Amino acid sequence: MGRTKHGNRDVHFYNIRGTDKMVQAGDCVLMRAVESDTPPYVARVVKMEADGSNNLIVRVRWYYRPEESVGGRLEFHGTNELFLSDHYDTQSAHTIEAKCTVHTFEDYTKLDDASAEDYYCRFQYRAASGLVLQNTVALYCKCEMPYNPDALMIQCEECEDWFHPGCINRTIEQVKQLDRFVCSEHKLKKPLDTAVANREARPKRQKK
Repeated sequence: MGRTKHGNRDVHFYNIRGTDKMVQAGDCVLMRAVESDTPPYVARVVKMEADGSNNLIVRVRWYYRPEESVGGRLEFHGTNELFLSDHYDTQSAHTIEAKCTVHTFEDYTKLDDASAEDYYCRFQYRAASGLVLQNTVALYCKCEMPYNPDALMIQCEECEDWFHPGCINRTIEQVKQLDRFVCSEHKLKKPLDTAVANREARPKRQKK
């Protein structure tokens, strides 16, 4: 194993205490928060080192939950959404509680069964300035909001745009009972084609 400029020894793998899970650079992990009522922090492991006393230190790049950012949590932020920050830190490896997966947004929406350890990231965050770097994202519905994969939406059969129940003056239960849907703009332009096969209202991605 190589030595760092501080005399520390490079470590390539770490076995999470009380588990058979191995962590290496590039893995995403849950790290124990100081406050017992705070959810674990999410980080990407950049590097692991052992000091002269054989204490294992991990260098991490933090993910921020939307509510931890300056702008706070917005309506379109999903429960498991994270921002990849430019905030790096060093922590004891013993604070690692578990491994997790941070998916791209596209991959997350394709999951059939997302677990509590499945997160996604579509924005980056500048911790010092509080700036969220927003890549080009698709906007949906009359409200022109990015997609929240936890929210029920229904698709118009004509324009193929997706709509929130509240934005079309429907309740969630009413939308679930619809066999098919055409938005108000296209209802005025084109009569319903009764030959079109019925299609259930559904979320864009369903959790089981």
